Amino acid sequence: MADARVTVGPDDRPAPPPLPVSRPGRPVPRLRFRPVSRLRTAWGRGGPWRGTSERRAALARRAAAFVVWYVRAVACVNLLSAVWVSLGQDVRRHNHADLFTPYLLTAGFASGVFTLFLAVTLRRRKRAAWILNLALAGPFLVLLGLAMTLPEVRRSPQNWVSLVLTAAFVGALLAGRREFYAVGDRANPRLAAALAAGGLLCCSLLAALLVTVTNQAPDAARSTFLERWHYGALRLVSVAADNARFPGIATPNGVDVAINVLSTVLLLAVVHAAFRSRRAVDPLTAEDERRLRELLARHGERDSLGYFALRREKSVVWSPTGKAAVAYRVVGGVSLASGDPLGDPEAWPGAIVPWLAEARTHGWIPAVVGAGEEAGTVYARHGLDALELGDEALVETAEFTLEGRAMRTVRQAHNRVRRAGHRVRIRRHEEIPAEEMASLLERADDWRDGATERGFSMALGRLGDPADGRCVMVECADAEGRLRALLSFVPWGPRGLSLDLMRRARDCDNGLIEFMVIELLRAAPELGIAQVSLNFAMFRSVFERGARLGAGPVLRLWRSLLSFFSRWWQIESLYRANAKYRPIWEPRFVLFEKSADLPRIAVAAARAEGFLEAPGLPKWLHRRHLASRR
Repeated sequence: MADARVTVGPDDRPAPPPLPVSRPGRPVPRLRFRPVSRLRTAWGRGGPWRGTSERRAALARRAAAFVVWYVRAVACVNLLSAVWVSLGQDVRRHNHADLFTPYLLTAGFASGVFTLFLAVTLRRRKRAAWILNLALAGPFLVLLGLAMTLPEVRRSPQNWVSLVLTAAFVGALLAGRREFYAVGDRANPRLAAALAAGGLLCCSLLAALLVTVTNQAPDAARSTFLERWHYGALRLVSVAADNARFPGIATPNGVDVAINVLSTVLLLAVVHAAFRSRRAVDPLTAEDERRLRELLARHGERDSLGYFALRREKSVVWSPTGKAAVAYRVVGGVSLASGDPLGDPEAWPGAIVPWLAEARTHGWIPAVVGAGEEAGTVYARHGLDALELGDEALVETAEFTLEGRAMRTVRQAHNRVRRAGHRVRIRRHEEIPAEEMASLLERADDWRDGATERGFSMALGRLGDPADGRCVMVECADAEGRLRALLSFVPWGPRGLSLDLMRRARDCDNGLIEFMVIELLRAAPELGIAQVSLNFAMFRSVFERGARLGAGPVLRLWRSLLSFFSRWWQIESLYRANAKYRPIWEPRFVLFEKSADLPRIAVAAARAEGFLEAPGLPKWLHRRHLASRR
């Protein structure tokens, strides 16, 4: 394989620091450059060549790491105390005897979940989480310091440990303040306040209803609904209630626990609304789309997935010169890019760096799905790691043939469908009349499997748009002239096509899709098409190597698991369907920063592709990003 190294263009390269000047009798100090992966926080604050010294930056990073690990440790102790009865009793006894445990250590399941949530937000460098912890830990440290002036409190060694740990935490918060730079949405405080008010009202009414239904007090008739509502609200707010104040109320422990769990869920929902990342930025504008099409006209043949960057739900980040761009979509706090960056490879770093900076500014997890090997190499130089996701099937039309024993099955299927009277029609979208295109859209919707239009990295997400006139439609009709299936391909440079849409009638003949693909490959020279990209086969190498003689037990087990899940997600069937054409397999990669982010990236990719539907907020609570930014 040729060397995939990419040089940075002069206009897309960050300005280097000034060269050191030698003094008489002293040697010139050697320049020391940090790798780009170590500059992630600096990029998020406006560039790596700021005046902050390396020592102070390293101190801030270590302080931020201490903050995160402290909250993680406290979360573990809180959760462990919830299941380890003796440990929980010791911690509570120490807290209730006018003494103090370290910050956030309360030995409860609810507090453990809350602390764990804080640890996650702090690890993602949320500025709001830093503010909340400083607002809570600062007064707590002052209170603990005042309590240490009392002789009976000062005599306890545990209190000194609490004071030192809390002081160290507050000091680390202050020292690492620059590391917590991820900003949230401006609408988060209003949303959290509305959710807190509305949630408290609804949950308190539900708690009052539970108390009313399960009240076991002998004089329950004397308790009014207002008293039961008051009892439920106190349980929600304080996780406890003074039973002496409510003589007419006696509820089972299960009801009290249920109300406490309800309060924990409400608290987490409010905190999540206050800390959540911005979900998206401005979608593609008409000007962005025009510039992207210009890049595709000049460099579109480099990547078969380049045209899918024109999905209008995506956002785009440009290099300073406008020679390259990264198209992405934010899903569940993940900034998800797909395919290679668009444009000149020498300008790719100029678009990758601001994309990573924007992700870190908003607390998003950067990830790329479906990147090629050359782009993966460039992304890796900017701190991302790579994992092979699968292979893309590419067919060179000049070398495709149905001759030979290896193509016997495909040849027989093609001849069988042709003898049945099926015929194929191939046209550009711009050649299809509007009325006929509307009919094709209607049939495509009828044949869609499910209500959700699936696809993100290898799908355009629309059909029949006038701006996509160079796309190619392949229609197949039976002997009676009825439309039975259709394929749509997007341009891949001037001489290539990439599969976008595949729809067929549920009662169509077997081998119909193979017949259409073969007819397209045969007609490709007349259309000026030299290469065609078909479906993507996930984990292709596992199926291929796992079936070979001498495959190891781990590889065989992995292949068996994928075959099992193929019953629902068509993993193996896509590989088999593509392998019929004897294609060239091009590897595709998923790129990520940390291995711990892979589960979240997988969920975000599944949501983007349409395989998972996440419950969202009501439409009237959705934020209007475009209006707020303008």
